[in-house]
Amino acid sequence: MSVRLVLASNSGARQSVLKDAGVPFEAVGSGVDEALAKVALDARHATPRQVAEALAEEKALAVSARRPDLVVGADQTLEFQGKLYDKVETVEHARARLKMLRGKPHMLHSAVVVAQGGAVVWRETQSATLRMRDFSDRFLEAYLAAEGAAALGSVGCYRLEGLGVQLFSKIDGDYFTILGLPLTGLLDLLRTRGVLRP
Repeated sequence: MSVRLVLASNSGARQSVLKDAGVPFEAVGSGVDEALAKVALDARHATPRQVAEALAEEKALAVSARRPDLVVGADQTLEFQGKLYDKVETVEHARARLKMLRGKPHMLHSAVVVAQGGAVVWRETQSATLRMRDFSDRFLEAYLAAEGAAALGSVGCYRLEGLGVQLFSKIDGDYFTILGLPLTGLLDLLRTRGVLRP
């Protein structure tokens, strides 16, 4: 295979998704200041879905501008009652976030953009709706004790591939979308672009 793939992300979850799927890639940080970008997007009244799409594109283009390879940029946002929520910084904040989401649905928007030569060549956005069950405070404390800092790695304070699945009563959406990298369409593209065998 002559075409090289670059993942414009330091996300361990996204890297694991590609590795587990047998996709050869190199991971590099995009250098995008996401906080600053979100301020600008908020000023334009961008929806949580639009924020994910814009950040995925910005990451892909930032790396594509300095690399000749096929570059994948991705971003995920959490929407709850029409508002965008960012990652929390402490376990105490994670506790508050999970209590806020408890017993209610929220949405995850996962966008993936592929760029080459400084231009977007493909994009896809998928959304999933997840309803947390009305778990007890006792369960919540046991969950946070078991997860610790790992709970801070995602905006919803859970890893669906781990103990976090016990937080939910219903999930509507693609598994890889929930992990932050919609995969099947991307794999189709990588086959047509020579990264993977057809």
